Order: sequence, then structure tokens, then C-alpha cells
Amino acid sequence: MITFIAWLIFGALAGWVASILTGKNRRMGPVANIVVGILGAFIGAGIMNTLGIAVPEGFSVMGFLVAVGGAVVMIGAMGLIRRG
Repeated sequence: MITFIAWLIFGALAGWVASILTGKNRRMGPVANIVVGILGAFIGAGIMNTLGIAVPEGFSVMGFLVAVGGAVVMIGAMGLIRRG
């Protein structure tokens, strides 16, 4: 249970930072930040693995940066889809 809550907090922080970096913070609520942060972690890890860069498992600064980067990519892709 504590691990689940920790992942929610990790996702919320990553999504929140990504929404600030992309200028979408006012439009995204806490639930959107959590979803974008957690999905961003998967996207970021997938990108890093494709590039052959290992991402440490668990909570780390590198993992957080990967999650934020993936969330930024996801927010950007969502913006492109909504415009088109």
C-alpha cells in the first residue's frame, strides 16, 4: 500500500513539473498530473531503453528526470493530436 502511494506521489510530482515546463499547469489538475507522470515514466523508460541507456529501477533522481522527460513528450504529443 505504501509503495502504491509513493508511486502516486512520484507520478504527481513528475507530471506537475512537466506541466510547468510545457506551460500547461493551469489546465491540468492533480489527477491529470498523476496520470501524465506515471505514463511519462513508462514513455521515458521506453525511449531510454531504445537508445540503449539503462534506467535504474525504483525511486532515483535519474528515474525522476526520465519520468519528467517522458511526461513532457506525452504532453507535447497530446497537444499535437488535439490541434490536428
